[in-house]
Amino acid sequence: MNTSLRPSIGSLPDALRATSDTAEAPASMDLIFIEGLHGETVIGIHESELHRPQPLVIDVVAGVPRALACDTDRIADTIDYSLVRERLHRLLLEHRLQLLEAFAEAIADILIEEFRASWVRVKVVKPRKFDDVQSVGVQIERHAPAAGSAKAAHGATVLKFLASGMVPARH
Repeated sequence: MNTSLRPSIGSLPDALRATSDTAEAPASMDLIFIEGLHGETVIGIHESELHRPQPLVIDVVAGVPRALACDTDRIADTIDYSLVRERLHRLLLEHRLQLLEAFAEAIADILIEEFRASWVRVKVVKPRKFDDVQSVGVQIERHAPAAGSAKAAHGATVLKFLASGMVPARH
């Protein structure tokens, strides 16, 4: 049983050992990770949470198909976790989300869209939220959409509307 205050994504070997039957990253992925990033932000749904920052702990694992950096030894050929760290700190300052689920989704989107990860696992935790609980939180996994996917098609539709002067309503 993990008795430390720092939540983990699972033991590191589990995070790195991908299996096809558990919806984890495919075995051919190189995984870049950050464990235990501490920050504070205003997030929550209860009145007591909406007026002052509270601590969060963030773990991320981002997968890329065999990083070119393995051959080139250049940071530009992989995900630079120092840049991911900086971006996560900026998100903590700038977001206006209420739920940890939405916050975790924003992190996943950043890793996929800005850092070109093919697969991500994001865990966001509120440590000591309750006196009798070590931590509460969420963990999500996402895959980058395939080229020509519904998300890409939706973006093209929105661009067509914008070009015609029409803006679609948000659902």
